[in-house]
Amino acid sequence: MSLVFEGLVHRFGDDVNTDVILPGRYLTLRTPQDLGRHCLEGLDPGFVGRVKPGDILAVGRNFGCGSSREHAVIALKAAGVSAIVAHSAARIFFRNAVNLGLPVLLCPQAAEGLAEGQSARIALDTMEIAQGPHLWQAPPLGDEVRAILAAGGLVPRVRQALGA
Repeated sequence: MSLVFEGLVHRFGDDVNTDVILPGRYLTLRTPQDLGRHCLEGLDPGFVGRVKPGDILAVGRNFGCGSSREHAVIALKAAGVSAIVAHSAARIFFRNAVNLGLPVLLCPQAAEGLAEGQSARIALDTMEIAQGPHLWQAPPLGDEVRAILAAGGLVPRVRQALGA
């Protein structure tokens, strides 16, 4: 598997919950594009205007805590986020992200060291996170998690497996 992501870094702190990633009042919206327009608006009203496809989030501890809503992951992806580097993530958010094809790398050193607004590169095959002269090594993901991410999410992975 060779999944490489490159984009600008956007930083957020600790305990960013799913209600902040996508406020509950938008749960009636149905399309990813509509959800993405409201991504993180309560925490950073200018985020959607700055984020570009391929960008990366560097986040603190317990990212995605709170409600177990998949909408938060859908909104992040629709806004343009290609990967998240976290100090730690809530377990249900991590699983929702994997199921929807959004890589979350748990690497506290990189999450703290990545500079806002600078380009970074993530290589899932080697689990390396790079920015300028800095290189961090994230712990490996399990084989099936990597296969799900490579397929673009759990549903495409199951379709792939059933077709084999």
